[in-house]
Amino acid sequence: MKLYLQITLVLLCWTTFLSSIEAQTNPPKKIVFLCAEREYDTERTLPEFAREHLKQYENQFIFASSTDRNILDAYLPIISADLLVVSVRRRALPSEQLDAIRKHIAQGKPVIGIRTANHAFALRKEEAPLGHSQWPTFDQEVFGGNYTNHHPNHLRVTVSLPRTGPTENSDLLDGVLENGSVVSLGSLYKVSPLQGTATVLLTGTVVEQRSEPVAWTYVRADGGKSFYTSLGHPEDFDSGLIEQLLVNATKWCLK
Repeated sequence: MKLYLQITLVLLCWTTFLSSIEAQTNPPKKIVFLCAEREYDTERTLPEFAREHLKQYENQFIFASSTDRNILDAYLPIISADLLVVSVRRRALPSEQLDAIRKHIAQGKPVIGIRTANHAFALRKEEAPLGHSQWPTFDQEVFGGNYTNHHPNHLRVTVSLPRTGPTENSDLLDGVLENGSVVSLGSLYKVSPLQGTATVLLTGTVVEQRSEPVAWTYVRADGGKSFYTSLGHPEDFDSGLIEQLLVNATKWCLK
């Protein structure tokens, strides 16, 4: 019995050692979330989502400074991120912070954009503060989008598959819209037309208006992969509408 216990202890130690070596040689992918918007509560919904659905990754969150909306409370983690998730609305960041984001993208690393990300770094009318920069073409360059505005907030959006169905990356829709369509409480963004290399995954429709893409993939000029969705209202998380879509998008981006 004593010999058996000794052998078991040795095997347990060896297994722990091998697991430690594997963790060092194959560390989890690092996802950095930028949360700097006041409309959709993603400072709450995205951390909750990551804790529940992205446990296999190293998740780090960067928020807006509590004293200045145009400053992130950190930015160095962006440099080592494998995936950047952007939930930002109309901020002009210090130049070194925006440069870190530009560098991530220029290196061909993947990006996920949520709702207001397509006007993340463009102020509406005012000038950027001294030492800060804007990126007004972020939507077109990174997501292949064309955001101009949104339909009235009171119009409920029916989210469904495009009529022709996506021609590629259909695995991004695994487990999504299993009942055919669903209603989102967030206003429908006007984003058409998309760039030619964008692949529409989901569309949204309001009464008496043409449908608009609400989720798509895009291969950027630098060769990197981007995923964008205009979903992201708190109810989209509470209803489960967006969660599986983001899980699939994360896997696709980090392949």
